[in-house]
Amino acid sequence: MLLGASLVGVLLFSKLVLKLPWIQVGFSLLFLYLGSGGWRFVRIFVKTIRRDIFGGLVLLKVKVKVRRYLREQRTVPILFASTVQRHPDKTALIFEGTDTRWTFRQLDDYSSSVANFLKARGLASGDVAALFMENRNEFVGLWLGMAKLGVEAALINTNLRRDALRHCLTTSQARVLVFGSEMAPAISEIQASLDPSLSLFCSGPWEPSTVPAGMEHLDPLLEDAPKHLPSRPNKGFTDKLFYIYTSGTTGLPKAAIVVHSRYYRMAALVYYGFRMRPDDIVYDCLPLYHSAGNIVGMGQCLLHGMTVVIRKKFSASRFWDDCIKYNCTIVQYIGELCRYLLNQPPREAEHQHRVRMALGNGLRQSIWTDFSSRFHIPQVAEFYGATECNCSLGNFDSQVGACGFNSRILSFVYPIRLVRVNEDTMELIRGPNGVCLPCQPGEPGQLVGRIIQQDPLRRFDGYLNQGASNKKIAKDVFQKGDQAYLTGDVLVMDELGYLYFRDRTGDTFRWKGENVSTTEVEGTLSRLLDMADVAVYGVEVPGTEGRAGMAAVASPAGNCDLEHFAQLLEKELPLYARPIFLRFLPELHKTGTFKLQKTELRKEGFDPAVVKDLLFYLDARKGRYVPLDQEAYTRIQAGEEKL
Repeated sequence: MLLGASLVGVLLFSKLVLKLPWIQVGFSLLFLYLGSGGWRFVRIFVKTIRRDIFGGLVLLKVKVKVRRYLREQRTVPILFASTVQRHPDKTALIFEGTDTRWTFRQLDDYSSSVANFLKARGLASGDVAALFMENRNEFVGLWLGMAKLGVEAALINTNLRRDALRHCLTTSQARVLVFGSEMAPAISEIQASLDPSLSLFCSGPWEPSTVPAGMEHLDPLLEDAPKHLPSRPNKGFTDKLFYIYTSGTTGLPKAAIVVHSRYYRMAALVYYGFRMRPDDIVYDCLPLYHSAGNIVGMGQCLLHGMTVVIRKKFSASRFWDDCIKYNCTIVQYIGELCRYLLNQPPREAEHQHRVRMALGNGLRQSIWTDFSSRFHIPQVAEFYGATECNCSLGNFDSQVGACGFNSRILSFVYPIRLVRVNEDTMELIRGPNGVCLPCQPGEPGQLVGRIIQQDPLRRFDGYLNQGASNKKIAKDVFQKGDQAYLTGDVLVMDELGYLYFRDRTGDTFRWKGENVSTTEVEGTLSRLLDMADVAVYGVEVPGTEGRAGMAAVASPAGNCDLEHFAQLLEKELPLYARPIFLRFLPELHKTGTFKLQKTELRKEGFDPAVVKDLLFYLDARKGRYVPLDQEAYTRIQAGEEKL
């Protein structure tokens, strides 16, 4: 602003007082501008204008379509019907596990039979049905069929067990639970505590001896159900589609609301931003209960007519063989997946595929170039986004290490911002007027997105739990009186506007591609350890993505049966949430409000040379905790221990 005022002042003085000709006035203004640092703006403009124009056109294209679909009250099933009409006999889904192929017509018929069956069982628009199943074609057909009826699917993480699983089913208020036969043991563990009115249906191989009593086999029931399109439910573009469960600071999983417009927006921005094509074939080995697999990946099938290859679980040894077998042109990843592939010995298959794009998030800058060059992948399509966030980012021009960008020239076009935070408490830092302070290039800050509830691109739908939603909203962020979504993630912007992920804030950390809630894990461990004080936090381990879980336990004697403890954890917590490191110490320091202080614990980590308390680590080969001495620490630091 000071520079602008100076330029205006020189203009008026040169023309009105000195009465210089316009050409001399122009040169005077140019020299003043460049001499005041304006050359940086010119440099930024030249280097980013092409990127910014493309990004703006992508945003405009999606915005126009969103407004049209909002006006016409389109939904995902209606958009899918248009896809079916364009090419009914094209392959839509391929399940790698059985090589089962479904055309768009077959997917349409299956999902319609689901809708008609549920309608016959008394479900109606606005009801909820839970889906607890591993990846396969039926997973897509089931939630799509529910959506055709207006029933909202609660997509349950297949790693959840006992309390967490029961919590998800209870909070969703589901009337029906459809589970894969492979999940029958998990359902058996909690069946006695479930609401008796909850209808249970099992899909997949039917073995009456292994399936809990009172279940019905869904597959033959769907075969007998009508396949005509059911009558359209009273649902619009901004109404609920399904729920995706995510870990957060509240401890147990939260149900994030995904509306139809959000599903379209996330899939479309990726499609247009990364220049995908209808004839692309996507290799999707990510969980379909998460947004990356089910929206970013599967959305390309349902909305844009691409073929998607579904794999039950990621396999590093079979990855490239699958890509060759199915002629995949796009592969999906999370950061850890890329590292696992790089750890594999070189094979000829790495060079025989047709993959032109790797699509995902979390690829570390340190392995980015090695990954793309070794596997000959021309485009790394890195993006940033959470299921519920309104400030997704895309690295449309493959800038190494970046998860996206925001224009330095026209930053107001996409209202996101990095704001300053207290690195110890993660509280927002505000100026004298009470408005959050924006970060300068190179300064880390929390990513926020302005909430405009009337705009499908800017709205925040939150969670089923209103209290959890309120915690993600801040006021007076961009200006007085506004509201913004808090991502809880710290990023850094460079001079050109590229954004780089730095850290995850709050009571969660990321491990094995999953968000781990420290509150949830602390509660479980404390219960198993006779209500001892437990502090859980993430620690960095060289050569791994995210942070490994570490638990500090207040137990002066350290007299815990670790073998039995490990067995209990297998039943109580999913694999990614089990602490890798244990530390037993006399007591845990707390604040005046009885909150556990973790800052020093994080800093000390798991180095036995620093920590004098008893240390243990989870030996993956033995399946139990073993003492962590200096020798073991050295092996872990060198990447010789599998964690």
